[in-house]
Amino acid sequence: MALIGTGVALVTPFDNDGQIDFDALKKLINHVTDGGVEYLVVMGTTAESATLTKEEKEQVVNFIVEENNGRLPLVIGIGGNNTRAVVEKIKSTDLSKFEAILSVSPYYNKPSQEGIYQHFAAIADVCPVDIIMYNVPGRTSSNMSNETVIKLAEDFDNIVAIKDATGDIFQGMRLIMNKPENFLVISGDDALAVPLTLLGGSGVISVIGQALPVDFSEMVRMALQGKVQEANDIHFKVLDLIEYIFEEGNPAGIKAMLKSFNICHNTVRLPLISASNSLSDKISSRINRLYS
Repeated sequence: MALIGTGVALVTPFDNDGQIDFDALKKLINHVTDGGVEYLVVMGTTAESATLTKEEKEQVVNFIVEENNGRLPLVIGIGGNNTRAVVEKIKSTDLSKFEAILSVSPYYNKPSQEGIYQHFAAIADVCPVDIIMYNVPGRTSSNMSNETVIKLAEDFDNIVAIKDATGDIFQGMRLIMNKPENFLVISGDDALAVPLTLLGGSGVISVIGQALPVDFSEMVRMALQGKVQEANDIHFKVLDLIEYIFEEGNPAGIKAMLKSFNICHNTVRLPLISASNSLSDKISSRINRLYS
């Protein structure tokens, strides 16, 4: 299945003036594709979609579709806290080039579990492709309960997966234990990708995987095959870097790391700010020790 393994949540590269750097985006797409990841995620949180205009989003999506040229399955982020607007966005978007949408649980409103259920039910009723729900309480201020996730998975054939970014290994374990057989639990936390996959998860939608596609995708494949030692060896090799890239927020850290690989600038848009010099130096030093 296309959504098993390593997906990467692509950044939107900017030049030093804060404009979209399409040359760097091309370099990034080829870097991760050649590195062996299984699929690409477009317009997620890591893409700084919140600070892109409608026109810029369309430009980035169209560019990625064209540059990818069918090489890897694509997932597109379409979500929000206005259910009607999300439904209309799905209806008005050509999804023929996409395997699935990634749709975040409503943020800021803090809906009840029934409200969350009804939100995704409305999306499922109109979505022509598969749906990956995205549970990220640290950003939404509400947590999708396992009961809500399982009910949605049972009631709608096109709700096929969840990106679990709760950071709660116990919640993830219990979801894997009780989920429908073909429903996918995908780690949304790079540091938990190996343990969650070894417990029965289906891989990861990764941030660091776009900088380290060879190692990270191989690590997840080893975990999917139950090769614990091989997966652990890579996991512990990159664990410090995972911690570093989130130290000052996402995507500031991963852009600093990508700059170390000469893939793109470390520019982000306000209200985010670029990684500090001290963090950038720490990331570069670690990369040099591991990959020089």
